[in-house]
Amino acid sequence: MARIERVAVSMVVLEPKVRRTDAIQSFDAQETPLVRITDVDGAEGVGYTYTIGQGGPAILSLLRETLLPQLIGREAEDIGGIWRDLLFSTHATAVGAITSLALAAIDTALWDLRCKRASLPLHRMLGGAKQSVPVYTTEGGWLHIETGALVEDALEAQSKGFAGSKVKIGRPRLSEDRARLSAVREAVGPSYEIMVDANQSFNLAEATRRARVLEELDIAWFEEPMPADDVLEHARLAASTSVPIAVGESMYSISQFKDYLVAGGASIVQADVARIGGITPWIKVAHMAEAFNIPICPHFLMELHASLVCAVPNAPWLEYIPQLDDITTEGLRIDEGHAWPSDAPGLGIAWDFEKISRLEQGRKEIART
Repeated sequence: MARIERVAVSMVVLEPKVRRTDAIQSFDAQETPLVRITDVDGAEGVGYTYTIGQGGPAILSLLRETLLPQLIGREAEDIGGIWRDLLFSTHATAVGAITSLALAAIDTALWDLRCKRASLPLHRMLGGAKQSVPVYTTEGGWLHIETGALVEDALEAQSKGFAGSKVKIGRPRLSEDRARLSAVREAVGPSYEIMVDANQSFNLAEATRRARVLEELDIAWFEEPMPADDVLEHARLAASTSVPIAVGESMYSISQFKDYLVAGGASIVQADVARIGGITPWIKVAHMAEAFNIPICPHFLMELHASLVCAVPNAPWLEYIPQLDDITTEGLRIDEGHAWPSDAPGLGIAWDFEKISRLEQGRKEIART
């Protein structure tokens, strides 16, 4: 074991490769805070978090001024203790998005460091449940995309071996969503999965109305139908439809997932490792969901989630949305519709530090004196 000698933080802003829109927002940019933690032996762990274009400087400030100084001199292997101490040191701002996103950058760096010191890839360090995972694509299903293009993208994904596509819903009229989804279903056939995502845009009455159409089209899941903080309404919806209800990307603590599972408001949980505060809480949610016989299908961050979904037995899917191509030397391996996590020690992300150094902003280093 070795104590933390030095930490550094900076942020890189990445432009999306395609225009990304849903029923309530657009993905303007990926603000990507990066944390690098070095122990007394010179081993380094790299972690990160992200936003969709708002809040990055606030995360950077919380890391620089409050969280990172607390790491100096701590035992790097005490990941659980560090996570809990940092959470309580920011108790007045937790639970909340900014705090959880900042904690995730530190926690992922610590797990990267642990895996590198142990010469193990993350997916084996955390359980090694499987070697690969099926992939579904979201990148061609954004809300602004016209029906013909939706069909073309789904057919292309199917030809590559992907087993599913996600289509954003929430057009002003139900007939529009129905037409878009019907065209995709007719093109890909009954054996290809179609997921839909409303991004919290409906109330219970409208979600119930649209769920009837989703049942007719054999939709794999209905994601974020309503505001994520309304557990009771999701439980009512889940009880009224045969379409699985998926929630989680807009939840920032383990307890929020517990409430959904106990209430029967989630058929699928979609914990996002950045938004929940890191690998430490993510793996707890995955195991808690397993105890309820519920799958976990994480939101976004495919480059990191590939290792996590292969670490646990109840993760049947990985979402395909490339995010790190501009700052890595190689991408996630995908063969015949399956993602394969890296066997390299650590998180399995091949960072391009030369490119990062050209793009980064707000860099700060703190060292043990």
